[in-house]
Amino acid sequence: MKALMKVIGKILKILALGLYLLAALLPLYWVVVTSFKGSREIYTFPLKYLPEKLSFESYAKLFGFANFGVYFRNSAILALASAFVAMLISMFSGYALSRIQAKKFRNGTLLAMYFTQMVPPFILMAPLFVMLANYGMTDKLSTLFILYVTMVIAFSTIMSKSFFDRIPVSLEEAAVIDGCNTLQAMFKVVFPLTRPGLAAIFSFAFVNIWNELFLASMFIFSDEKMTVPVALNSFISKAGISWDVLSAGLVLSLLPTMIVFAFAQRYIIAGLTEGAIKG
Repeated sequence: MKALMKVIGKILKILALGLYLLAALLPLYWVVVTSFKGSREIYTFPLKYLPEKLSFESYAKLFGFANFGVYFRNSAILALASAFVAMLISMFSGYALSRIQAKKFRNGTLLAMYFTQMVPPFILMAPLFVMLANYGMTDKLSTLFILYVTMVIAFSTIMSKSFFDRIPVSLEEAAVIDGCNTLQAMFKVVFPLTRPGLAAIFSFAFVNIWNELFLASMFIFSDEKMTVPVALNSFISKAGISWDVLSAGLVLSLLPTMIVFAFAQRYIIAGLTEGAIKG
């Protein structure tokens, strides 16, 4: 009887996971299929779950009447630069928090960082806009760069500290005994061991910045400075929704995040199988 119940339990788990996977993948499948349909086929009834003929009309429209290439470039530059800078800053700040001896200072700093994650961003929108507008810093990609770095730096530092906590201090002490100074021990021993963690921090920052909409829509007014989320949001208007163009834009906007996650996954798996910090 117990064996039968275990089998039934496993079957139910598989069914539940299958339903969850179906619910998660169905919207993505529909967006991809819609992007390869012709404009007439999108609105036909009954619905067609596969395009009769592959059409790149939606992608031609996307790059035809909209400067999607410019939007894509803006988002790519902002996301890559902001995520890289946030990763570098969090690397040093996380190391400092992990190794600092003043427990009260460390706990207070971490508490302040956790608090910043609990504050809804839209509460800060109005005063932030007024302050930056007074200094003439609106409608500039450099302003978004600064805002994006500050947006992800707190959580990136918390993640970074957790990775450094797993590295024994004895490794640095051994490096110092072998003739390294503190900086050499950091760069030659500690930081190489945290590459999987840094890859995870970079991917987290990149995805959050790539998908960010509110700050970009508030501080950017010029069409040539738009990012991909703002451009996709502009395809939705009171007159209607351009489903074909929107679907094509969504498919292309997914590619960078998929590439980043594929890249980060390799390093994360390598870190899990590496035995340099056992025991």
